[in-house]
Amino acid sequence: MKLIKLDAIDSTNEFLKGLSSKQELQNYTVVTAENQLNGKGQMGSKWESEEGKNLIMSVLIKDFLTDNETFFNLNIVVSLAVIQVLENYAIPELSIKWPNDIMSANKKIGGILIENNIKGNGTITSIVGLGLNINQTQYDNLPRASSLAVICNSSFDKEEILFKIISKMEEFIPFYKENEVSLWNEYKSNLFRVGIPTAFSDENNINFMGIIKGVTDAGKLQIQLEDDSICEYNLKEVQMLY
Repeated sequence: MKLIKLDAIDSTNEFLKGLSSKQELQNYTVVTAENQLNGKGQMGSKWESEEGKNLIMSVLIKDFLTDNETFFNLNIVVSLAVIQVLENYAIPELSIKWPNDIMSANKKIGGILIENNIKGNGTITSIVGLGLNINQTQYDNLPRASSLAVICNSSFDKEEILFKIISKMEEFIPFYKENEVSLWNEYKSNLFRVGIPTAFSDENNINFMGIIKGVTDAGKLQIQLEDDSICEYNLKEVQMLY
């Protein structure tokens, strides 16, 4: 693992993408920043973080994904790696809010953004961005956000957590195919509000009740509706109301 530390950058994902386009980087090359000026979340949303308080990182993953039908497999690996590491710090009520927000109870403590690049020879390189709220304690106008420090009333070592997450990813990825079914089942069992009647809003702002049943191989969220039918939703086609 190669670690590149930056003080401030627009986006660790963009920096790592640019670097990998100019030179051959080793697998699991990691970029971290103390301050990210233009952090990105899912579908163009913004990720905000107080300088020096949180873990802001991107990691290069090569030789894992084989085609675009397997893209969601990397979501499984990364989100479970984060969950398992945080469990060892006794962070309570951890779950994954589909597709890959990290939750403690009903508070968001982290977010994952994965960007994939298919090269001309068919190989796929992925940039995995992770923002994890660690030692920040104030969240103005973000009532659903929290951090490890707030939840546990303690401070944490950001770099220690980083190394443990990368180590867990390195553990999962080589053996993924042998353990694919169990990892998918673990991901589904860790879904936020799985099996619980929940209010949702669709892309037409129509509210409805449903129960999360799981996720398809392509990464669509499966929701059982009140007539017992199951609908599948892509990202931004449905929003959970909680």
